[in-house]
Amino acid sequence: MRETKELLKSVFGFDAFRPGQEEIVAAILAGRDVLAIMPTGGGKSLCFQLPALRHNGLTVVISPLIALMRDQVSGLREAGVEAGALNSANDPWETERVFEALEAGKLRLLYMAPERLASKASVDLLRRSGVTLLAIDEAHCVSQWGHDFRPDYLRLGALREALGGVQTAAFTATADAETRDDICARLFAAPPEVFLRGFDRPNLYLAFEPKASPRGRILDFVKRRPGQAGIIYCSSRKKTETYAAALTSAGVTAFAYHAGLDAETRGERQDRFNREDGVVIAATVAFGMGVDKPDVRFVIHADLPKSMEAYYQEVGRAGRDGAPADTLTLFGIDDIKLRRMQIDQGDAPAERKRADHQRLNALLALAEAPRCRRQTLLAYFGETRDEPCGNCDLCRQPPERFDGTEAVQKALSAMLRTGERFGVEHLIAVLRGEASERVRQLGHDGLPTFGVGTEFERLQWRAIFRQMYSLCLTSVGEMGGWQMTPAGRRVLRGEDTVMLRKDALSRRSRSRKAERTRAAAGLGPSDEELFEALRARRTELAQARGVPAYVIFPDATLIDIAQRKPQSLDDFAECHGVGAKKLESFGRAFLEIVAAGPVALPHPARRKLAGAPGARLFDALAEAQTGLAHGDFGTGRYLACTPATLAKIAQARPRDLAGLERIAGMGALKAERFGEAFLTCIRSAEE
Repeated sequence: MRETKELLKSVFGFDAFRPGQEEIVAAILAGRDVLAIMPTGGGKSLCFQLPALRHNGLTVVISPLIALMRDQVSGLREAGVEAGALNSANDPWETERVFEALEAGKLRLLYMAPERLASKASVDLLRRSGVTLLAIDEAHCVSQWGHDFRPDYLRLGALREALGGVQTAAFTATADAETRDDICARLFAAPPEVFLRGFDRPNLYLAFEPKASPRGRILDFVKRRPGQAGIIYCSSRKKTETYAAALTSAGVTAFAYHAGLDAETRGERQDRFNREDGVVIAATVAFGMGVDKPDVRFVIHADLPKSMEAYYQEVGRAGRDGAPADTLTLFGIDDIKLRRMQIDQGDAPAERKRADHQRLNALLALAEAPRCRRQTLLAYFGETRDEPCGNCDLCRQPPERFDGTEAVQKALSAMLRTGERFGVEHLIAVLRGEASERVRQLGHDGLPTFGVGTEFERLQWRAIFRQMYSLCLTSVGEMGGWQMTPAGRRVLRGEDTVMLRKDALSRRSRSRKAERTRAAAGLGPSDEELFEALRARRTELAQARGVPAYVIFPDATLIDIAQRKPQSLDDFAECHGVGAKKLESFGRAFLEIVAAGPVALPHPARRKLAGAPGARLFDALAEAQTGLAHGDFGTGRYLACTPATLAKIAQARPRDLAGLERIAGMGALKAERFGEAFLTCIRSAEE
């Protein structure tokens, strides 16, 4: 793996693999089929991009959205990798460029949408192009049990066969055992090597809150994070427009994004989100799957997601660069009712509906969790975490539980005595003894349960009913009436007890008190000022090149630069995410920001060695040469090697005078003058 690790540093600028990457890369390089389940932000793309640089042929990447292809291709090209994409958004010249590169055998990675595989011409093109690896991103789309099933993905198994059973590597972030089995059956001729590399995203702060003035809550949340990019997921198009307008009025650069907008508007807004800093998108789930932006600093769910898998996929779009990011999910009774109704009224077979209800129930259990959210979340995906994470709202302020059996029995009794025909607000009025006109008209003020729940305020009763619904003690009929389930009847009869979250009854004040406003990854005031200056320079460079800002460098790189404050190209090359091509392209521009002024760069031959093992040897050779330029005693004729010759020596590292003399630019005379000194420098560099 030595050559692979050298590419990891020289091309991508990383000193080491992230957890789980090295084993997957090694398996692919060994020619094995692979299914890898890795958390969003865990570095899935690198697992097929790096082997593509080692393979002799073409790697074809099946990717779900055009925006993702475009951004990944831009990033690869900035890193010096020949990559291209074939999709409906290409300009004619771009498509021609890709065809020419394929014809010349220069292209290393080709990105394609699964829809394009319906064309026989596309399949024939791939047959002629010497494909050696088929990489399938978002592989859960092939499974009927995945949360984003796409029929076009069903062609991938046939494509693999059409390409002669080509080696296949499939990747996804969220796939339970059922989904994994389905992926294996549909994509592979024989069982692949499966890598389950953990679902934990420790940099994500996880938080849930019951809805209480959600618009004000979201405005407050976003305004506490000025200049940060974020996504707000909403359950309706109307809500995306409402939140975007409210944020814009508050001075935030915000846009709505949903399927009701024309393609040009959606594309323009997604481009601005990708290319500019501090843009907030209020969107339906139509947005995000193809977004490769690594520096999204927060994700808010204005409404409850549809399942645990959908939740984790969506919050996973925050903090893909590994830096801290915040998530907040707001939920209420109406959300739960909506999600259950969507499942029940869908066209899926009964087996699928049962599975979808189970996935939703798992998410409700997370929302009402009594302990560390990360422990609950990871347990759903089959992982065990022994200690609380310390990075969720429940760890920051551990919840208090109480025996809520009596309160639940009162609520169930009120439901039963009113004929299981009424909604929450009416039931709460009965429990609290509120003799409204409707209550009196129906005679409910004469029920035994009238006024038995005055110990709780209306907001607290709503929290109790919400928890009852989450625990499946109740259901809601077609006409909106709350009804008792068999589990609820056992509680009413005293056969079961119910523990409720006490903090949920007053969480509105609790959550705001617990909220943290973060500086960028814990930078101090002076470092943060430098970080903002680096971001401004990054924006200038990105706009000049017409690429998203993170294609130049992600936030994680800028944070590292702000902390290290590199003074030279060698220092800069040590920063996270700085490969050889980006060092050459952007090193000077960012060093000038750190130095707050112009910087002098070394000779081009020396610059090419920046950050490489030969850099220090070059400097040692140059110093030795200076001391001997006029001979041992300083009286001889001046002799010197050019920087290009010194660079060749630093790279070749000859073992003896004969080898040194053969280096272009040396010759016998210079070898005689500098030979012993240069060989000593080489030996010292290898010790």
